[in-house]
Amino acid sequence: MKILLLLRPFRNLAIFAVLLSACLNSPLHAQSVAVMVNGEPITTFDIEQRSRLIQISTHKAPTRQQVIDELIDEKVKIKEAKKYGVNPTSSDIDQAYASMGARMRMSPDQLTKSLASQGVRPDTIKARLKADLVWGSLVRGRFKDSLLVSDRDVNEALKVSGGDQSKTEGFEYQMRPVVLIVPRGAAASVMEARRKEAESLRERVQSCADAAQLFKAMRNATIRDTVVKTSADLPPPLRDLLDKTPVGHLTPPEVTRQGVEMVAVCEKKVTSVDTPKKKEIREKMFAAKYEKKSKDYLDDIRKSAMIEYRQGGPGKKGE
Repeated sequence: MKILLLLRPFRNLAIFAVLLSACLNSPLHAQSVAVMVNGEPITTFDIEQRSRLIQISTHKAPTRQQVIDELIDEKVKIKEAKKYGVNPTSSDIDQAYASMGARMRMSPDQLTKSLASQGVRPDTIKARLKADLVWGSLVRGRFKDSLLVSDRDVNEALKVSGGDQSKTEGFEYQMRPVVLIVPRGAAASVMEARRKEAESLRERVQSCADAAQLFKAMRNATIRDTVVKTSADLPPPLRDLLDKTPVGHLTPPEVTRQGVEMVAVCEKKVTSVDTPKKKEIREKMFAAKYEKKSKDYLDDIRKSAMIEYRQGGPGKKGE
């Protein structure tokens, strides 16, 4: 019995040694804490990952402190947003991730593989997306009234900017999209035949009523409901195309995935309420207001944040 009692501490010590060895060799041990922000850690692994992401996106190597500051800002933003109930779900983040991939013409899986090939985990970019989502919603929600750009401000800026007066005017268009359907995988000759058919139909259509009657009676063709858009809603190439097309006529045929598409211009009238120039000025003024409000707000909440550098930083608490 005495021998067993004597051996028990050594047996426990051996178990402890095994556990300690496992901890020292685990990935978590490698993620030593560099900074604590309101009780939440920023690890050396976080810093390494974000550095790679920034270098990939900007093609410039950031300093370590620049990366730490960005990560601190995100922690502070997310905590502040939670106070006001702004907390996106994982599906919201996944959707933002998928949208980013779509803009790069990649599926989420392809984006993940592309990041992995450059040593970046998807969680790294999702953390940044989350911070951007919550902060944009919070700033726009809390300071909605002060961010508004009045028509008076826009008109004043319009007078100051001067320039071509024609660019300050716009049109409101009433249109009916038309599609001559071509099955996917059809031979190029089939698509070309439908394009020539569309050109001949353009000569027959003199009004939207003609277009509706003609295309509703055709097989493998459709005419959609009326769409109303202003110049400010449309990209410049489409806007120029509509301006050149007389009312009641069809725009030139365009080959798309669905087949051959045209637009019947039913009506267009001058409007000064919403023009491309005014929209451009309004967006610039809003962006300037948003950037200032965002910076001031972040500066305020960061001052009250508990920031403790553990290693590789200024070595102080708070800021």
